Amino acid sequence: MANFLQAVEPSIPQRNLSGLIQAIASSKNELELHAAIMEMVGEYFDVQRWGIYLLDETSHVKVDDRGIPDVCLKDNPVGRYVVERHAPAHEEIILPAGNWQQFCSREDHAHVMSGPIVHSGRLIGTLNLARAQGKSAFNANDLADLSALCLHLSAKFATLQTNQKTTTNTEFSSRLTPRELEIAQLVAQGLTNAEIGEKLWITQNSVKQALKRMFKKLGVSARAEMVAKLQP
Repeated sequence: MANFLQAVEPSIPQRNLSGLIQAIASSKNELELHAAIMEMVGEYFDVQRWGIYLLDETSHVKVDDRGIPDVCLKDNPVGRYVVERHAPAHEEIILPAGNWQQFCSREDHAHVMSGPIVHSGRLIGTLNLARAQGKSAFNANDLADLSALCLHLSAKFATLQTNQKTTTNTEFSSRLTPRELEIAQLVAQGLTNAEIGEKLWITQNSVKQALKRMFKKLGVSARAEMVAKLQP
């Protein structure tokens, strides 16, 4: 029996999600969470392109520079499956083999897999992975790992957003979306619109327009007044 186990053991790939899960659990804010995922997920899943996409209140998309362009997220069966079912998917469980290329012909996106990040019953983002041509397609084990990872991500985002609300004046913070609260916290730290945009992976103009909406919701006309109003 020992000889048999030694003979087959090398052919069984061993992967352990514990490192990724621990990195998620120990993240103190959304920026740390994003950094942890971006550092570890590429090697774990053996992917050449990957990214977290978070939808803000105006449906803009935050894109990491190693992420997957919009062509792989919109108007295709994989993306549609994730949005409609809030469940992870890769192209080979939805399309006949080879048909993914009609939606994206990029060689570094030969195989794609996407999983949902959900909060309060709605999709708030996705974790997207792509393998280059010549790499093997995603399989059932990859899908199971992504499903577990997305569950932990969704729970962590919910915890972080709840913590954001408890550190502000709930009378006024309840008027703001989670993304607006995140912007308000960075304003309170003294960051400029450009610096906020860089941290949140959105344009400087998006920050400016968000602040206008926030000022209107809170009945203020200046950044300092907004920060003071949100103090607990």
